Amino acid sequence: MRGHLPDENPGFVGRHTELERVSAALADHRLVTVTGVGGVGKTRLALRAAHGVARRFPDGAWWTDLSQLDGDRLLVALVADSVDLADHTPGTATTGLRRRLADDRLLLVLDSCEHLTEPCARLVTELLAAAPGLTVLTTSRRPLGVAGEHVVPLDPLPPAGGDALELLRRAAGQDFPAAGPAGEICVRLEGIPLALELAAAQIRLQGAEAVRDQLGTRLDAPPEARFDLLAHTERVWPSRHQTLRAAIGWSHELSTPLERLLWARLSVFRGPFDLSSALAVCTGGPLDRATLPAALDGLVRSSVVRPPDAGGRLRMLDTIREYGATWLDRTGESGTVADRHAAHFRGLARRAETEWHGARQLRWYRTVDAHHTDLRTALDRLLRTDPDAALDLIGSVAFAWSCRGRLREARDGLEQALVLSEARGRVRARALWALGVTLVLQGESDPAQEVSERCAREARHTEYAESAEYTEHAGYAAHAEHTEHAPHEEAPRGGRDRPGELTLDAAALAGLLALTTGRPMSAYVVVGHVLDAARGGPADSAARLRCHLVRVFALTGLGRLAEARRGALRLRALCQELDEHWTRTALEYQLALTGLLEGDPQAAAGHARAMLEGTRGLGASLGVALGLDVLATALAAAGEGERAADVSGTGEAYWRSTGQPRRGLPGLRALHEKYTDTARATLGEPAYEEIFVRALTGLPQDGLDRALEGPGTPA
Repeated sequence: MRGHLPDENPGFVGRHTELERVSAALADHRLVTVTGVGGVGKTRLALRAAHGVARRFPDGAWWTDLSQLDGDRLLVALVADSVDLADHTPGTATTGLRRRLADDRLLLVLDSCEHLTEPCARLVTELLAAAPGLTVLTTSRRPLGVAGEHVVPLDPLPPAGGDALELLRRAAGQDFPAAGPAGEICVRLEGIPLALELAAAQIRLQGAEAVRDQLGTRLDAPPEARFDLLAHTERVWPSRHQTLRAAIGWSHELSTPLERLLWARLSVFRGPFDLSSALAVCTGGPLDRATLPAALDGLVRSSVVRPPDAGGRLRMLDTIREYGATWLDRTGESGTVADRHAAHFRGLARRAETEWHGARQLRWYRTVDAHHTDLRTALDRLLRTDPDAALDLIGSVAFAWSCRGRLREARDGLEQALVLSEARGRVRARALWALGVTLVLQGESDPAQEVSERCAREARHTEYAESAEYTEHAGYAAHAEHTEHAPHEEAPRGGRDRPGELTLDAAALAGLLALTTGRPMSAYVVVGHVLDAARGGPADSAARLRCHLVRVFALTGLGRLAEARRGALRLRALCQELDEHWTRTALEYQLALTGLLEGDPQAAAGHARAMLEGTRGLGASLGVALGLDVLATALAAAGEGERAADVSGTGEAYWRSTGQPRRGLPGLRALHEKYTDTARATLGEPAYEEIFVRALTGLPQDGLDRALEGPGTPA
């Protein structure tokens, strides 16, 4: 089945009537909103309902968790990502999303809209108008207020009923009788699921009678005394939510002082976090590397923090995180902890860039992807407080974001940081390079040309200045090396007469732009010039490797196929030694194209499948689309018309997920059209179209699996 929905929570209990209401509403209305107090179970109900009705929607049900957003700037990007739209399009933010949804019949679920009610209302209105087959299910503490919206209010579980008691039993892992302390707990907590789960965690630690007695003391107090520790609670907690507020406050009081401090500091994380990130961001004062792990374990035991997933990542529910954020504000640490969070993720971004060239590339690529939400949060913070640091962060991760298909986010962050920051030198040259690559991938050749020229100027200026500064000290260094305590000063890469890493990357960008605009000779000349002048070989740096990659593509475009193939095979062997994935995947694409041009479709198909394996591992939709095109061309050239039609239909599905029309290197486009026409003529137009459409409307992942069935990679 198409779509993406998270796995259901095994603790779901009852709600049969509410499920029927939501299911019936989704059949009759295009916008349905489940409303209710925080912690009442809106997310669980929406998820269960979406799973139940998903088969009604041929193009699937898709889930978007909006709780990770701190504002609406990235709302469209997050929704696009959730429906597998790696939006590569320029233009307005919703252009690609509207195009992606226009002809589909799907269910889009927007969870936790309450802090973005107006932006969500505008987006939903626009999408419903653009996509007649779209149905939207949202959860929010209040309606969106959109015309035609059908609201399903969600009340707590009946406190004296069996469902509330069953939820408490499951959460505590104990079997309680209906009469007794457990039943009283359900009544006192008014059947609110989140409150019951917090109570269940304490039951596991203290027993049901102790929890009942403590809750009695807490809830019997006058309302104004229940939350006297919170300031300005009305901003987060509507007045009628007294019971949930009291339950969370009670859990807070039962926590140790270190656990309460950690709870507050952890609220700065917008996405899942691991222990190492918690240690980096939350230590300070009594919380240190020795005491923090135990405090974190305590929060997990009390259900304040959700247990770690298979990757070791933990998270807090949004309602509980909000409570912690209010406490953090009261401690006066909000700015300090947010700065520490931003500094940590800036450091993570820089480490990921450093590790790009070599055996840890894939590991750090996946790390950047896993921490995407908090990297965005850190970037937003730095754009407000330290634009120079923001430029450093986005320049470090933008290339990885672009590889992952997050071109709009990469471009937005780079353009903002470049305007706000006054930093010059390496950090600016690197950001300009990343922006140029992003623009090329978006098909924006004119802006890319302007950025490419700026990048080259910044690179030359920076490396010349660094070289001059180093040379100025050379006399002192020469004298000092004869003394006992001679300082060591590393020379800048390159030299006054030799290009360094920045100039190499600027040349690679210029060459990439020339290749995609049909100018292989220009690409060959620009990278050849810097490679001839630079010291070292392709294994010495990522920039050198990228220049060599551009050169073999340029040789292919110039028709020097044997030379291109030999160069590509040498580079591929080097990448295998380095365990470098991205360049190796690009080389498989080049070798597939070379095979087609040399009249060897079998070899081309093998290289295309190797490329597809690589791009699937990188999660690069654009790369998958390009690989499927070259594979379909190879299959058609080999006379396998039915398989070519199937792969081509799957390729079209992936192209639509990028929001762009089919494109690629000019040489491949001509070959694709030629051999596709041959396959259509051989099979007959109706037969070809039937296979193509079946693949286009099927599950893209299934189509990719079929495409990968075939001989292995040729030597």
